[in-house]
Amino acid sequence: MKRPEVLSPAGDPEKLRTAVAYGADAVYMSGKSFGLRTFSGNFDHAQMKESISYAHGKGVKCYVTMNIMATEEDISKVGDEIDFVANEAKADAILVSDPGIFSKIRDIAPQMQIHISTQASTTNSEACRFWYKMGASRIVLAREVSLEQIRKIKNNIPEDLEIECFVHGAMCMAYSGRCMLSNYFTGRRANGGACAQPCRWGYTVSEEKRPDIHLPVEEDPRGTYIFSSKDLCMVDHIPDMIEAGIDSLKIEGRIKGAYYAAAATKVYREAVDLYLSDPSGFKADPNWGILLDKVVHRDYYTGFFYTSPSETAAIAPEKTYNKPAFVTCRVEGREGDLYRVSQINKVYNGDTLNVLKPEGYEAPVRITGMWDQDMNVIDSAPHPQMIFYIRLDRDTDLPEMSFLSRDGDKDEGILPNNG
Repeated sequence: MKRPEVLSPAGDPEKLRTAVAYGADAVYMSGKSFGLRTFSGNFDHAQMKESISYAHGKGVKCYVTMNIMATEEDISKVGDEIDFVANEAKADAILVSDPGIFSKIRDIAPQMQIHISTQASTTNSEACRFWYKMGASRIVLAREVSLEQIRKIKNNIPEDLEIECFVHGAMCMAYSGRCMLSNYFTGRRANGGACAQPCRWGYTVSEEKRPDIHLPVEEDPRGTYIFSSKDLCMVDHIPDMIEAGIDSLKIEGRIKGAYYAAAATKVYREAVDLYLSDPSGFKADPNWGILLDKVVHRDYYTGFFYTSPSETAAIAPEKTYNKPAFVTCRVEGREGDLYRVSQINKVYNGDTLNVLKPEGYEAPVRITGMWDQDMNVIDSAPHPQMIFYIRLDRDTDLPEMSFLSRDGDKDEGILPNNG
């Protein structure tokens, strides 16, 4: 059985290194232009070149997104970026949805692998074969395609044409993300990467002759968010995904933080490896749900894979995200019995903290001492990104890129039998 790829979001160099550390086979990223996530940090040319070299040194592939629906102004500028991404940064593939950008890549960098973005709304095998004949090596299927349809598509396309599908993260209420609400309300072009996410807003109804009277549309006392979808989570269904023939399992979330990239990558890496080690004995680890409940997310569901939203509504019931984990710091190294860490949010001496590390699970630890960079004793770390030292209540192994977080509202802690 072919080993499916775990593909993780890399919104900036820090998130790329995090995804690599937590087991990604590949990452997807963007330059400062032409990608659909302009509000993530993204990569300038120097960062992209350095980060791709770093990932390649770890055996991890890098795909660069250039998947906007290009205007005439965009298409006149995209050539230099294609040349840099393909010939200087040495990306493994470019992700596109616009036929014009596709054509420019074929002219400027004919050797470059091209992946067709979900934004292209590919929903059938004939469309897959069309892109294959044009030179595409992978199709990211539209999120609206069911698992049964994926099986049929896979059986009706060339063996060397890869299929990629989203398995985790935010969903869009518009068909394949082709939304015009942001353009209309804010002037920010969703299909140019600047979506203001008006689908997450609350709405009221007004009557034509009484425009100043706004009538609430309420599902419950919290209001209604009739355009806001739940988040996708398929970790418990990895066997179905792999057996359907999906070659790459994609995690959404370039705008979200490094902790999200770490937890989601770790969970899907473990799920894929567990299935491949014993397909018939696969059983979801309860810790996966605990970790995924700690990251920024809306309520989870299984997207279009098993049911249509017309059958079962998948509306997120609240405007706010679920965010139970309060991430305090990240391990940067170890010196004797002290850990050198970088501050993410304020942390105090005496705090009991949950641990997220690249491999394995760890029971909560307690800080028993804190020092600043000059080894002065401190009681807390109040400054963003400050480097400081901590001693823990027991000897344990926390590698670089491990995260420490305080309990949140719904925190359950890692199960003790896996500590």
